[in-house]
Amino acid sequence: MDLAIFSLVAGLSALTFAGYLVWHILKQSTGTARMRELSDMIREGSTVYLKRQYVVIVFLGAILAITQSLILGPFEALTFVIGAVCSGLAGFIGMYAATRANVRAAHAAEFGLNKALSIALRGGMVTGMCVTGIGLLGLTALYFITGDPAQISGFALGTAIIALFMRVGGGIYTKAADVGADLVGKVEVGIPEDDPRNPGVIADQVGDNVGDVAGMSSDLFESYVCAIFPAMLMGVAHGVRGIVFPLAVPAVGILSSILAMFFVRAKSEKLGGAFLNALVITGMPIIIASYILSQQMFGDLNMFYAIVAGVSAGLSFAFITKYYTLHEHTPTQTIAKAAQTGPATNILTGFAVGLESTALPTIAVCIAVFIAYKCAGLYGVSLTAVGLISLLPQVVAMDSYGPIVDNASGIIEMIGSAGEAREFTDALDAAGNTTKAVCKGFAIGAATLAAIALFAGYIETAGIEIISIVDPSALIGLLIGGMLSFTFCSFLIHAVGNAAFTMIKEIRRQFNEIPGLREGNAKPDYAECISISTNAALKGLIIPGLLAVITPITVGFAFGVEAVGGLYIGLIISALPLALLLAHAGTAWDNAKKYVEAGRFGGKGTATHAATVIGDTVGDPFKDTAGPSLDILMDIVGVIAILFAHLFLVFSLFQV
Repeated sequence: MDLAIFSLVAGLSALTFAGYLVWHILKQSTGTARMRELSDMIREGSTVYLKRQYVVIVFLGAILAITQSLILGPFEALTFVIGAVCSGLAGFIGMYAATRANVRAAHAAEFGLNKALSIALRGGMVTGMCVTGIGLLGLTALYFITGDPAQISGFALGTAIIALFMRVGGGIYTKAADVGADLVGKVEVGIPEDDPRNPGVIADQVGDNVGDVAGMSSDLFESYVCAIFPAMLMGVAHGVRGIVFPLAVPAVGILSSILAMFFVRAKSEKLGGAFLNALVITGMPIIIASYILSQQMFGDLNMFYAIVAGVSAGLSFAFITKYYTLHEHTPTQTIAKAAQTGPATNILTGFAVGLESTALPTIAVCIAVFIAYKCAGLYGVSLTAVGLISLLPQVVAMDSYGPIVDNASGIIEMIGSAGEAREFTDALDAAGNTTKAVCKGFAIGAATLAAIALFAGYIETAGIEIISIVDPSALIGLLIGGMLSFTFCSFLIHAVGNAAFTMIKEIRRQFNEIPGLREGNAKPDYAECISISTNAALKGLIIPGLLAVITPITVGFAFGVEAVGGLYIGLIISALPLALLLAHAGTAWDNAKKYVEAGRFGGKGTATHAATVIGDTVGDPFKDTAGPSLDILMDIVGVIAILFAHLFLVFSLFQV
């Protein structure tokens, strides 16, 4: 139990450090009146959207909580509500810090690269500390109260449901704005990305916060909880030591991430590498601590090997994603080169790169699972997920850093600033593209290993020894699970397409009907574009959310526990490569565009550039809406399977 207390202390330390960082950020200057005006518009748009989203989430969450109370009991419903509140709180605090750090980072760029970097990184670290600190505190406190990890399942489901709504809603919002602003602004009107004449530019900046800060925070928060929870559940077989070990290792990750933050210092051309070095530095104390704990608690190094397998898999995902998505490497350069012959070849090449990029990460998962199972059985498999998510504080900080510097760069461009400040924010933004890409790959790896751990927990909870694919029930579940990933993504991409259609019409209308807008002599109606994205996001999140919840419950009550096991296997098998394809192809298209904008193959204003912009707009809902949402889908289905396993054993209408 001493290690459980250590976990509580680490969680409290994370929140204390986050509070200090917020205090430090708020002390910094907000710059000129024009900077503050733009920052206020971004912050207000983000806050308005999040408040409206929370109204929808509270309504849907209340229905789910009442249903859960009637079926599973009031305590499960209570832990569900606690998990939901914690998930929403982590996203809100992260966005609060990000929308206040952006203008301060922009102003600080006038005084040097490292000063701006320091503010942006601290803004990102607030999110990292809140996500992991609240998650670890919630899990540890509930274990102290219940003494039974099985009773924490409602908490895990609450985090996953809210994460799905926030990730789906944020993803639809940001990509509706981004696609509309890019296609009309860059291709049709021929103005820069963050030009203040573009009516969609503020909605685009707001989208960075509600999608890549609030949405991704909730996404990684649920991955954190849904990785630790099944390890605690399966650790019961090893007694108290098996339960607290998965709490202690992430606690070390929090402390090592705080240390690693102070190592991010670099010249502009090496910023991306500095962030990756910080990720490696974060992993070193985790490996050392797991070696000591494994030896002292279990008398051997089997648990240590499982943790190392998870940490290694996480780092592998990060570096593989970097290779396939950043423009200093061959795959993205090949996509940019293909754009010379038009959008079709650009899109075909990017899609092919995305398909190719699924191989190495999948192999990394296979190796990690093989090593962990050989060393410690299914408990070891669950520990691989714990090892990977122990890096999460630094990963979330890197991810949230990206939107902060993106906003900062946009503010600098919108006020017409030039010189070193513009160069510094561009360098920071370029590094932000690296961190966001790496974090997407890491998030997929975290969700996959968490899903495998949840599957192991489901097998044990349901008492299943063998799932035979020749069993019709299991085969039916397998096929439905494989189909679910694609059906789920179709709703999200449709939602972005419909919203972008409305957004494009509105931006075109303003350019055509507002006199002097093209020349910069009139102000666009930013609020109308914000409203379009908001309404589209709130409408689009409902059906995918219900689909994720209803499908496993329906299959379970119809065909039994083996069918749900088959469904979950099919889902993991299809969701992993599909998520990798969507995330990697979408990011590679984006960076191919940036590669051309840097002066390659003719640069801006050419047919090649127009082709890459079209490729980027195709990739936007891939990488920021559909792909990341698959991470959460895997975890939601797993937690629901564990929660309802005993009911599936008793009630099944058509089991064959």
